[in-house]
Amino acid sequence: MGKLGRNVPASRRGDRVPPKAGAPEAGSEARRHSRGRRLLPFRKPRSVAGQVFLLQLVVVLLLIATAVVVLVIQDRNRAIQEAGDRSLVAAESFANAPGTADAMKSDDPTAELQPHAEVVRKKTGVDYVVCLSPYGFRWTHPDPDQIGKHVSTSYGQALGGEPHQTTFDSSLGKAVDSTVAVFDEKGNAVGLVTVGVTVDKVTSVVQRQLPVIFVSGGVALLLAAGGSALVSGRLRRQTRGLGPVEMTRMYEHHDAVLHAVREGVIILDGDGRLLLVNDEARRLLALPPEVEGKPVTELGLSPALAALLGSGRAATDKVFLAGDTLLAVNVRLVGAKGGGSVATLRDTTELRALAGRADVAGGRLQLLYEASTRIGTTLDIKRTTEELTEVAVPRFADFATVELLEPVLQGGEPTGANMEIRRIAAAGIREDAPLLSVGTLMRYVPGNPVAIGMATGRPVLVEHLALADGWRAQDPVRAQKVIEFGIHSMISVPLRARGQLLGVVEFWRSEQEPFESDDLSPAEELAARAAVCIDNARRYTREHTTAVTLQRSLLPGILPELSALEVGHRYLPAQAGVGGDWYDVIPLPGARVALVVGDVVGHGLHAAATMGRLRTAVHNFAALDLPPDELLAHLDDLITRIDQDAAAEGNTEAVTGATCLYAVYDPVTGRCVLARAGHPGPALVSPDGSVTFPDIPVAPPLGVGGGLPVETAVLRLAADSQLVLYTDGLVEARGRDIDVGLGMLRDALAQTDGDTPDETCRAVLDAMLRTRSSDDVALLVARTRLLDPEQVAEWEVPDDPAAVPRIRAEATRRLESWGLGEAVFTTELILSELVTNAIRYGGSPISLRLLRDRDSLICEVADGTSTSPHLRRATFTDEGGRGLFLVAQMSRRWGTRYTDRGKIIWAEQSLDAGAVGDLSGLLMADL
Repeated sequence: MGKLGRNVPASRRGDRVPPKAGAPEAGSEARRHSRGRRLLPFRKPRSVAGQVFLLQLVVVLLLIATAVVVLVIQDRNRAIQEAGDRSLVAAESFANAPGTADAMKSDDPTAELQPHAEVVRKKTGVDYVVCLSPYGFRWTHPDPDQIGKHVSTSYGQALGGEPHQTTFDSSLGKAVDSTVAVFDEKGNAVGLVTVGVTVDKVTSVVQRQLPVIFVSGGVALLLAAGGSALVSGRLRRQTRGLGPVEMTRMYEHHDAVLHAVREGVIILDGDGRLLLVNDEARRLLALPPEVEGKPVTELGLSPALAALLGSGRAATDKVFLAGDTLLAVNVRLVGAKGGGSVATLRDTTELRALAGRADVAGGRLQLLYEASTRIGTTLDIKRTTEELTEVAVPRFADFATVELLEPVLQGGEPTGANMEIRRIAAAGIREDAPLLSVGTLMRYVPGNPVAIGMATGRPVLVEHLALADGWRAQDPVRAQKVIEFGIHSMISVPLRARGQLLGVVEFWRSEQEPFESDDLSPAEELAARAAVCIDNARRYTREHTTAVTLQRSLLPGILPELSALEVGHRYLPAQAGVGGDWYDVIPLPGARVALVVGDVVGHGLHAAATMGRLRTAVHNFAALDLPPDELLAHLDDLITRIDQDAAAEGNTEAVTGATCLYAVYDPVTGRCVLARAGHPGPALVSPDGSVTFPDIPVAPPLGVGGGLPVETAVLRLAADSQLVLYTDGLVEARGRDIDVGLGMLRDALAQTDGDTPDETCRAVLDAMLRTRSSDDVALLVARTRLLDPEQVAEWEVPDDPAAVPRIRAEATRRLESWGLGEAVFTTELILSELVTNAIRYGGSPISLRLLRDRDSLICEVADGTSTSPHLRRATFTDEGGRGLFLVAQMSRRWGTRYTDRGKIIWAEQSLDAGAVGDLSGLLMADL
């Protein structure tokens, strides 16, 4: 006013009374006030137009920022998608290029693929093109030092035929990697191609669009500024100079009245006096007619509500009880501090009830969601039932119990013939509940709610257990204890899957409100989800039990006692179930022993059945006394035929990765001949305790040898040496290199000096497998023995029939020195026939060896030819042909084995009491 008054004479400034705003008599003074107020918007941004302009400025800036962010995100996503497409196209093109599969199957894939991979990488602009073997070893890489190294990433999806893509952060920024498998003409995966592209190499479009966005934003700001200026001038004309403070107060009062008419509205001044109360507020608070101007503390409201309204503090959805009405109160301050407030009141009585029911429904949905994620995490029946009780307690029930039919627990089909049920899981908020304990076998009486639910297949609700006579009749004494404990209601739901009754689950409440009919639906849903998981676990248990039974029946039971070896053995199944690891100890003629360990990759019935076929084949081949290399060659042919038969029948489950190690030990010479096909080599513990891993030539695994020859190795084993045969599950583990496993095995065996083979097995497994292995393990430990030279007698036989009496006489003297006089007659007959046949039909050199082994006497005649004798029955007119018949009748068993210098015909006699008797009847029978 001082500035505007400089143009007014001093005589008039002293006695002038300011006129009211808008009055006609204001004259020039009012116009000067109006001009002064019109200058305010240009000095301070407090006018409506200025505030609108600031708001528009903020909105435009936010839109620009949002547009930039959206463009950056879209460009980034598009770049990632384009990088993924580029890498996938490059990988698919390289993988399907002519010659890629042949190059991967060549002898040197790196030499064939590396140049082409580099050409493709440079022409396509990708970061790398890497070719991998199916086992994860690099064949190509831009860095030659990385070729041949193993990649630990799993490519199971790519090997299954589906491209595998991953996005990762590299040293050059975010990159996309695409991996595809390369298949040969037979559909077998022969390798992998992985291509990586850095996202930053994809051209960005954000830089081209940012100038457009900024120019558009500047134009919008200019338009907003011009519009704000026009609006400001028009507002000043329409309001006739009314200031922002008066307009704001009028707007706040009118807005409070106009927009709160459906709720109770109370307007108070800064001193807590009522300025305005609408009809809805009068009704909700039961206010008298004349309350305007009175302090809020004198209205008869509840102290808490009166204190909030008079405090001058803002509040949101504060709940107060006014009579039978539940009010939600909101308080908003008007103007500066002390300028008053506006309170709104809303009746939320019915809304609160609806919200409570919505909370209950939401809780049930959350419960069912947790059930879907927490029940059925394993294929163990007991654990699945325990997960059901853990989900239900305490959110749905205070206690939960689960019973299953007896056949279900064993993995069998519930036929309904046996209705005995066993409690398998229980959980509760307390552990001292008087409910039946886990493991209890029960049979529910007719009329029991559980029996009714099992019969009808529907859930049964018992709201008041104290009044349920059918439930109390099952066990009155225990029922009384349950009621006295505080359990008052129960829901019983049968567990059904695929139309079959598996068991029943009961939900009990003691501290929560009694069950209602609305609780039946979530209880039934919980039971249905759990029943499916229990049935899956049951079927898995049945299959697992069948596979275990099959495998246990195929593995050897009690190994024979042998004079050549003392044997210890162990078999540990894998976590995933039974597998194809196996072992065997097979007695051979001449006191020799065959040791065999094999492995069929995979788990389940197929692996166990294949293992049984291989073990049977090994027994049959060993009965022919084949050397280790020929035996493995026959096994390789057998696996090939098995795969061909499976392919012809349309069975895609072929035998892949079958391995075997076969060893033959001779206790007379201490000579051990070994051969292996894709199997880990043995460990040898010398009598002095030193541990070595003999170098045994390795052939390809069985079925993939392609007719390649199998080489053997010969070891000379001293007495008390320990030969340790094992499968790869013992030394290989996830996250552990095989060299580390072999070192651990060496250390474990070094600590077993003087232990028996069985103790050695236990010590090795304790040291190597501190946790359950992911692969099955077979372990065979054999401590060698040597026959006493006094138990062996050998003679060189001249190629002259006249030498037979002398050889027979020397053999008789040796038998008498062994105290085997009762076996002289039979032995003379056997060796006479065998030596005479060798002289007559065989060739030099000819030798005779007698072995005394435990309860057996073995006669071996060797000659230099490979012709094999055949047993036949001679007729009355034949002059010969009865020799081998006599040998077969007088010996426990006989046979022929071939050596690199000829053959050996052997016959084994039993030295048990009564084994040698009167032979006159045999000599006179049909001869």
